[in-house]
Amino acid sequence: MVKFWFTADTHFGHENIIDYCNRPFESVSHMDAELIRRWNERVKPEDVVLHLGDVAFRRVLRPREYIDQLNGEMIVIKGNHDSHNDVKSILTSAVIRYGGIDFWLSHEPKAVYKYNLCGHVHGHWKVSRRGPHVIVNVGVDVWDFRPIDINEILAVISHSASQKCQDTARAVA
Repeated sequence: MVKFWFTADTHFGHENIIDYCNRPFESVSHMDAELIRRWNERVKPEDVVLHLGDVAFRRVLRPREYIDQLNGEMIVIKGNHDSHNDVKSILTSAVIRYGGIDFWLSHEPKAVYKYNLCGHVHGHWKVSRRGPHVIVNVGVDVWDFRPIDINEILAVISHSASQKCQDTARAVA
């Protein structure tokens, strides 16, 4: 059975992201290898991954070299670092429906629908609430450097509803 996964901000080939985001890797090759290993531990070849942008750093001219090592079919929502590499996506946002719930997908955090999935904010927060809107950061920096499934998203939304989740996304958006 096909499973759907979500991720963002892998930044393959981006050495400086290790320092910028305090990633626990010794080098860019170590980071890239770990991202691929952790991805393939979860994602099966028949699965679909919705990548919400910044697949690879803009100077990485051949992100296909990374993508070809990853299990699953990838659908990319273009991120700000995907404009100058060969990630060929024309999508800047999308809406999916799961269990009767619509989710807005985009790279940048936006409160468009009641439930919104994004990347772009790295490790700054996992969930943000803006009035009736919930924004979930699916970026690797807050999810142990691996894709997540819809059940993990629903669980973090439920958990954040029981907590007093701070409205931290305003400063980022």
